[in-house]
Amino acid sequence: MFKHINRLTSRLIYFLMAMTVAIAIIVTETYFHPSQSSLSAQSVPSPKEELVDVIKFSDTIDKLESKWENDYEGYFDRDFDNQSRSARQIANRLKEVREQTEINPAVIWAIPKQDFLQLILVTPDRQFVSRKVPGANRARLEKRLEELETAIKDRRSLKYLPPARLIYSWVFRPLEPYLEAEQIDTLLLCTGPKLRSLPFAALHDGDQFVVEKYNLARIPAFNLTDTSYENVSGKTVLAMGASEFEQLPSLPGVKTELDTIVPTLWPGQKIYNQNFTVENLIQAHQVGNFDIVHIASHSDFNSGSPENSYIQFSDRKLSLDQLSELNLDTPQVDLLVLSACQTAIGNEDAEYGFAGLAMQAGVKSALASLWSVDDAGTVLLMSNFYEELQSTAIKSAALRQAQVNLLSQQVFVDGAQVRGLDVEVELPFSGTEDENYSHPFYWAGFTIIGNPW
Repeated sequence: MFKHINRLTSRLIYFLMAMTVAIAIIVTETYFHPSQSSLSAQSVPSPKEELVDVIKFSDTIDKLESKWENDYEGYFDRDFDNQSRSARQIANRLKEVREQTEINPAVIWAIPKQDFLQLILVTPDRQFVSRKVPGANRARLEKRLEELETAIKDRRSLKYLPPARLIYSWVFRPLEPYLEAEQIDTLLLCTGPKLRSLPFAALHDGDQFVVEKYNLARIPAFNLTDTSYENVSGKTVLAMGASEFEQLPSLPGVKTELDTIVPTLWPGQKIYNQNFTVENLIQAHQVGNFDIVHIASHSDFNSGSPENSYIQFSDRKLSLDQLSELNLDTPQVDLLVLSACQTAIGNEDAEYGFAGLAMQAGVKSALASLWSVDDAGTVLLMSNFYEELQSTAIKSAALRQAQVNLLSQQVFVDGAQVRGLDVEVELPFSGTEDENYSHPFYWAGFTIIGNPW
C-alpha cells in the first residue's frame, strides 16, 4: 500500500515539476515564435490544395539519397545494394505495406541546411510535400539538440521539455496536417547530420510525446532499406550476452534479461558468459536459422572509422567493420538487438555507424540505444518489448508500446520485481525506490533502425 502511495506521490511531484517547466517552455516558444509563425498548422495549405512538380520533387529525393548512399559507402568502405525509386514508386511501396499490414507508413527526410531545415514528406496516397523551416538554421538546431541531449540524461529533471517541444515544432509540426489527413501512424525518418542521433521518441507536441503518436524507425536512406514484409510465425531467438568483463563494467541484469527472453517468452537458444564468443554466434545461427539475434553486452559507436566502434564478446571486441563476418544475412536475420549500447551523440562518424547498423550487419532491422541505460531500465524495456512482439508482427509497434508502458508506469519496478508483465521477472538486485522509469532517459534512446515492420 505504501509503495502505491509513493508512486502516486511521485506522479504528483512529476506533474508539479511539469507545470513549472511549462513556464520555461512558454518563454522559449515566445522567443522563437516570430521565426516560425509562417509554419503554424493554421497557415499550412490543405493537402488537397498542394500542386507539386513531381519530376522535380523526385529528382530532389534521388540526389539526396545518392549523396547519402555515397556517404555511407565511404564510411563503411563498401558498396551497398540499392534500388532507386521515384516519389510515386516510394508512395506505391508505402501503399503496398499498408495493404499488407495494419499500419499506415510515411517517409520524412529532414536535412539541416545553413539557413533552414529542409523537410520532405511522401505518403501512401501520394502527398508529396517539401517545406523549409527558417527558424531552424543549422547553428540554432545544433544548439537545441545539444540542450536536449544534456537535459534528457538528467533523469530527475524535466529540463528536456523546452528543447523537446521546440525541436518538435521544427521537425513535425509543419507536416502535421498531411500526416493527419491520411491518419499516418508509422514514420520512417531519414535524416542528415546531427539529426541521425536525435531521440525522436522524446520530442513533445505540448500534449504528447512523439512515441505516443507514431511508430518510429530511422533509416539511412529509403533506397538503402529493405522494405519487404513477411509475417512469419514461429520465430526463434538466439539470446547471447555476458555479465562480467575484464576491462568493462559488469552488467548484472544480463542473465535475467536473457532468461526472460529465452525460454520464458520466446523459443530459441541462449549462450551466456564464457560461451558468448563470435564463433559460437556464427555456428549457432548457421545451425538454428534464427529470426532474431539478441546481444546483451557493451556496444559502442564512437568517432572516427568503423574500426573504433565495436560489440564486446567474451573473447574479443568485434569492430563495426567486421560485423559482416557474423554472416547474419545467410540466412538473413529479421532483427538484431543490441541492448546495452551507447553512441557518441552528435558525432557524424558515430551517427553513420549507428544509423547504418542494420545495413552493415546485413539484417532487415536493428534495435539499439543511443545511450547506455542502467540494468533495471534495460530489463524493463527489453522484457516488455519481447512480450509486446508476441502480439504484433510490427517491430516498431512493439517497441513503441513498450516505451509507452514505461512512460505511463504500466510496467515498473517494485523492489526486485518487475510489475506489469504477463510473466514473472525478478531482478538480481532491488530497484531504487524513487527511480522514475517513466522519464524518457529510460526509454527514448531505444530505436528501430531499418525496416520498421
